[in-house]
Amino acid sequence: MSSAASRPTAGPFDRGHTDDLMAFLTASPSPYHAVASAASRLEKAGFRKVEETAAWDGTSGGKYVIRGGAIIAWYVPEGAAAHTPYRIVGAHTDSPNLRVKPQPDMGAQGWRQVAVEIYGGTLLNTWLDRDLGLAGRLTLRDGSHHLVNVDRPLLRVPQLAIHLDRQVNDGLKLDRQRHMQPIWGIGQVHEGDLISFVAAEAGVDAEDVSGWDLMVHAVDAPAYLGRDRELLAGPRMDNLVSVHAGVAALASLAGRDDLPYIPVLAAFDHEENGSEADTGAQGPLLGNVLERSVYARGGSYEDRARAFAGTVCLSSDTGHAVHPNYAERHDPTHHPRVNGGPILKVNVNQRYATDGSGRAVFAAACEKAGVPWQSFVSSNDMPCGTTIGPITAARHGITTVDIGVAILSMHSARELCGADDPYLLANALVAFLEG
Repeated sequence: MSSAASRPTAGPFDRGHTDDLMAFLTASPSPYHAVASAASRLEKAGFRKVEETAAWDGTSGGKYVIRGGAIIAWYVPEGAAAHTPYRIVGAHTDSPNLRVKPQPDMGAQGWRQVAVEIYGGTLLNTWLDRDLGLAGRLTLRDGSHHLVNVDRPLLRVPQLAIHLDRQVNDGLKLDRQRHMQPIWGIGQVHEGDLISFVAAEAGVDAEDVSGWDLMVHAVDAPAYLGRDRELLAGPRMDNLVSVHAGVAALASLAGRDDLPYIPVLAAFDHEENGSEADTGAQGPLLGNVLERSVYARGGSYEDRARAFAGTVCLSSDTGHAVHPNYAERHDPTHHPRVNGGPILKVNVNQRYATDGSGRAVFAAACEKAGVPWQSFVSSNDMPCGTTIGPITAARHGITTVDIGVAILSMHSARELCGADDPYLLANALVAFLEG
């Protein structure tokens, strides 16, 4: 671990960054809302949207592309050569949750329910007896998309009373199909009720809705926690903490024409179910954007190869802080602590992409920013998760380093991190993107 002080000696962000993160989490109950929130912040910093279907020019400045729940943004300094390497912050916009099925209206025993499918590796019990809203996007017959966010108590997945399950505290077992369908009222079930309701919330005609991507979310707001408010509790920290930090870091570099690299934010969708999507890290989106930027500046394939060879990506995703009640589940010599700064994630079997060279890049960025950092490795008897890091490294031939913020309750409907760690991460990302 670095011996630097707990607060950065350089960098633009302080605890106000964490306050802003709380607003970002609240405004981003779905990947589509997270992308819209990110784009709005980039626009304020002078970035402009470019369409994938349009011809691109080689002008300098900030640009971004949106595809579904993914956003790629980059800043081209004035005079940047076609072979200029990239510095990429990679992240993902999706979180494990419950998602609405194609035929959502169901019910039993006089209760009206919504049919949902489990998305990603969610902790099912954390969705029980919690007030839930509904958010996502509607697709109309003309192909347009409309965001919708019912951010008030609408749904609930009720747990069975202990009187009817006397052994529940000896081990709760939930059937993903039978036990996780939320209620949202009583009475007769009518086909089309849910979509009619959601369409009205979005201000569109239900007859015009031909598709939807809807998901539930906990409506309780993010909050500081603890006697000294040194902790932050909130939803979707995995991985909107990284998306928010990446947006803030990239936006802070707008107008900087002295940069030796082209800074990039790549926030993908569908990481939580394997990244195999046109908006996921296994898709072509990032490679297409990077290549088109090279060619738009008059570059050749040789320039593209030179740019990629000099590129480094920080794959920023949450990791596991040591748990006080389950310390034996962690490697005995690697116990990341909250408010100890971002973690460097290592796995020699390439579940994380970090190697010694990548470690040096990350350490240099943290040293420049005056940010402490920690190392994380899984216990040998515990399977290791993975990220977009190895995918990015293998797909694009880009040096990639896995990092993130240490949290508790990962994949819960409500997660927990140190209140200082989000701005420590953001300051490290600025130093990395600057080169």
